[in-house]
Amino acid sequence: MWAFAKGHGTKNDFVLLTDEHDTLAPTDAQVRFLCDRRAGIGGDGLLRAVRARHITGWQGDPDVWFMDYRNADASVAEMCGNGLRVFLRYLVEEGLASGPDIAVGTRAGSRHGEVRPDGTVRVTMGRVRTQPEPVTVALGDRSWPAHGANVGNPHAVVIVGGEDELDALNLERAPQITPNGAFPAGVNVEFVQLVAARHARMRVFERGAGETLSCGTGTVAVAAILAQRGGVGDSTWRIDVPGGSLGVELTAEGAWLSGPAVIVARGLVSVPQVG
Repeated sequence: MWAFAKGHGTKNDFVLLTDEHDTLAPTDAQVRFLCDRRAGIGGDGLLRAVRARHITGWQGDPDVWFMDYRNADASVAEMCGNGLRVFLRYLVEEGLASGPDIAVGTRAGSRHGEVRPDGTVRVTMGRVRTQPEPVTVALGDRSWPAHGANVGNPHAVVIVGGEDELDALNLERAPQITPNGAFPAGVNVEFVQLVAARHARMRVFERGAGETLSCGTGTVAVAAILAQRGGVGDSTWRIDVPGGSLGVELTAEGAWLSGPAVIVARGLVSVPQVG
């Protein structure tokens, strides 16, 4: 029996575990079980709180809490913006960390953030790296030019014509990317409608999870691409997703992501002992 929590950030939902000494170390099959919406708890991914000393390749503070993030299909992801905000909320509510500034290790490097009195969580997202070479995203018999961006994890941003086009997209299957080798580790694809100045709507297909109701790193990628295309420097953006709204701040030092993060349940789960 494992103790777990369930949380979400704008309905991007996660199963959370505390595994300080790396004694649980969930297998791929156990991750898929925990994230299964019918047979398990259900979530877009698993967030495991483990001391960073147990993570191979980590070269920072060994005592910091590390956010070991796994997608619902058990694949490893470098970064998750909504997950990071939910992770900070979890650390605070579990008494594992206290503010105002909390440092966390991720596979994209060190990140930090704060849990605000209004219930929102604001986190650093690092520098966004955009790629100049365009790629093509195809969905069914349609295709669009897309812009690549890296927010610790890879994104391809597609700008669509309007609300009707965005809402009509069928994201039951993964979009196809050309050239084939553009994103060797896979990619999250955002479809974006510009609503007004510094305000956009988006839908996302996440690698390892499918269409989700929100993607924190995706909103940062979208803001960075839109700002670049509009010739805007430091700026603050509102990005609406099906699960709510997120705020993105772009600065010369890096990006910040703000929005709600809540823990909605805690309990015990009987985890199959499978490899």
